[in-house]
Amino acid sequence: MFITVNQVQLYYVKSGHGPALILLHGNGENHHLFDQLRRELSTRYTVYALDSRRHGLSQEAPVSYNLMMHDVAAFIRRLQLERATVLGFSDGGIVALLLAIHYPTRINKLVVAGANLTPQGLRRSARALFAVSANMSHDPLIQMMRNEPNISLRALKRIQAPTLVLAGSRDLIDRKETLRIAANIPNATLTIVPHANHSSYIRDNAQLLHLVQGFL
Repeated sequence: MFITVNQVQLYYVKSGHGPALILLHGNGENHHLFDQLRRELSTRYTVYALDSRRHGLSQEAPVSYNLMMHDVAAFIRRLQLERATVLGFSDGGIVALLLAIHYPTRINKLVVAGANLTPQGLRRSARALFAVSANMSHDPLIQMMRNEPNISLRALKRIQAPTLVLAGSRDLIDRKETLRIAANIPNATLTIVPHANHSSYIRDNAQLLHLVQGFL
């Protein structure tokens, strides 16, 4: 179904009954990333899986992490959700962090997987490969990742929600970056997933469910 927030039409799917749980995909992906997870969690939650602006069936529009964050905040208001648990992967994880920083009282729990605070938070090899791609592309999504995000450690301390920070042991996010995120969120738990790369444990929704169900 569609909803218009901030003059942008977003697509989302909704299933289940219970407290609100919002799922945010990564760059270049869509809500289908979480299909199995959404079905499993629908027994306990009202689950909303969104297509971010310029992704999936949502409207193409100017894009930045802050714009996407304000879209989710407006989505929460439009649906009159008092509080929500948010699970975000990669770019969705960045949006989830920003949402919990700017709207700390609206977030019940937070799951942040494969997120970085700045473009320098990627491993050196990943940054080198990404720089080549960015120089060859005018895609706004690629340029966004080249220049954003810019989240300070001080800002992370404003997050009030219990937070689960996830990353793969072979993630393209530098391990030190993941450790910084977990260390600076007041009520955070860190899990490094063995033998996993940036997205393998996310695309395997059964493994992701195992990782998060105890926390949620």
